[in-house]
Amino acid sequence: MKRLTDILRRRPDLVLFIAAISLLCAACSGPRTAFDPAQKYALPQLQEDYSIFRNILEESHPGLYWYTSKDSMNYYFSQGFAALKDSMTEPQFRNILSYVITKVDCGHTTVRYSKRYTDYLDTANILLFPLGLKFWQDTMVVTANIDRHDSILRRGTVITSINGMTQRQLTDTLFDYMVTDGHSMTGKYQGLSNGFNFGSWYRNIFGLPNDISVRYLDVLGKENMTTIHPYNFRADTTRKMADIIIPHYHPSRRERKAQRQFAMRNLQVDTTGKTAFMTVNTFAHGNHLKKFFRSSFRLLKEQGIQNLIIDVRSNGGGDASNSTLLTRFIIDKKFKLADSLYAVTRGSKYNKYIDDSFLYGVLMDFITKKRDDDKYHFGYFERHYFKPKENNHFDGQVYVLIGGNSFSATTLFAGSLKGQKNVTLVGEETGGAFYGNNAWMIPDVTLPNTGIRFRLPKFRLIVDRSRAKDGHGVLPDVYALPSSDAIRNGIDFKEQKVKELIQLRSIQNK
Repeated sequence: MKRLTDILRRRPDLVLFIAAISLLCAACSGPRTAFDPAQKYALPQLQEDYSIFRNILEESHPGLYWYTSKDSMNYYFSQGFAALKDSMTEPQFRNILSYVITKVDCGHTTVRYSKRYTDYLDTANILLFPLGLKFWQDTMVVTANIDRHDSILRRGTVITSINGMTQRQLTDTLFDYMVTDGHSMTGKYQGLSNGFNFGSWYRNIFGLPNDISVRYLDVLGKENMTTIHPYNFRADTTRKMADIIIPHYHPSRRERKAQRQFAMRNLQVDTTGKTAFMTVNTFAHGNHLKKFFRSSFRLLKEQGIQNLIIDVRSNGGGDASNSTLLTRFIIDKKFKLADSLYAVTRGSKYNKYIDDSFLYGVLMDFITKKRDDDKYHFGYFERHYFKPKENNHFDGQVYVLIGGNSFSATTLFAGSLKGQKNVTLVGEETGGAFYGNNAWMIPDVTLPNTGIRFRLPKFRLIVDRSRAKDGHGVLPDVYALPSSDAIRNGIDFKEQKVKELIQLRSIQNK
């Protein structure tokens, strides 16, 4: 939720100090050698990195045994170490770390490539799996096809298998490498469904053969088979664009900023229907959200808006102070962000591998206090109640669109409003857990040999002890589930459901 950059944003002196140290380190580091993505790391290097990975998690992760017992985690840690039998490339080693870290059931604890491998991926001409797919339960449906000349696998086509693997077989395997909060499977389904994410996961785990057999249902519901091939984006795009002249338009800096902000958050008002549609795709710092929320709710008051739709389906979280402010404009009672918010340690024996460990340690000395349970509690948020806004508070009907991408601070927002009389949550279960999560401060850890990084949440957050600790996300009041017809016809099935609810309420009130 809050990264160190957010915490220190009002301390430019510290920012300048850190920048100066970084430049000094860069100057002393010497020339960089050419990066080889196929480089293999020796077994002792992998074993050392793996041991550091395990030791740091066991020492500092506040929710390592929240959903998985210690005995089970020890088994998975041992299983991962046993898989290190020979030298490996970075992607091979990362897969092992991802498999193990998934067992923690913490959506904030993720494994990433090294910085050098990430830079390589940004410029490499990598073959792509050509299909974007939407996954749910036992279904996978085409949402996009890079190959525009493919007249068979169009948007809305139901896929029954890929290279002989059914939807269930694919998800059973890929889900073992995908993190989520608790037991919310909606987040994993959505993770595969975002853009062309499935192709990346498929390539990482199974590889990408030259011929990919796809079985699908035709317009008559009959199963057929076709073969597709990986897409060479650079070669195919160059060939297609060779004879096309595209006029260049260069938007001004102000226009680019406005476009970015509109993509992150916007408000559209239908004064005739007394309905407003607010999209909030992030709670991250830097999007002027506080100003946006204040001006938006002032406008809603002035226009006499009766129905407010808030779309947070694509909101992965960010700064909890932003989600809290939005909550205060809608909620009808005082509320806390946490019944309990604590870390299991302030420092670490492995500080040299943890980004900004010194500054995090200093900060935690100021904001936490050790209690009888031997945990370091962030007492302010355990005690502090936030009150509803008085000015421009919205008292009409609120419909919040949620789904698998709704995570972290977004879950705090949706969870706080759940059950309120004038609020209806519409869509699918959130990817973030309803009971709580591990987050708040999340430094990166960099392993010394491979350079692979993983995120290390410092705090365990229990929002409300009276909630069921069942590993679920925030459940919608009204479900709006996908269908192949809706995808084929480009219908926003969640938004459509809200419009139906508003129309039904209007009829009932006449």
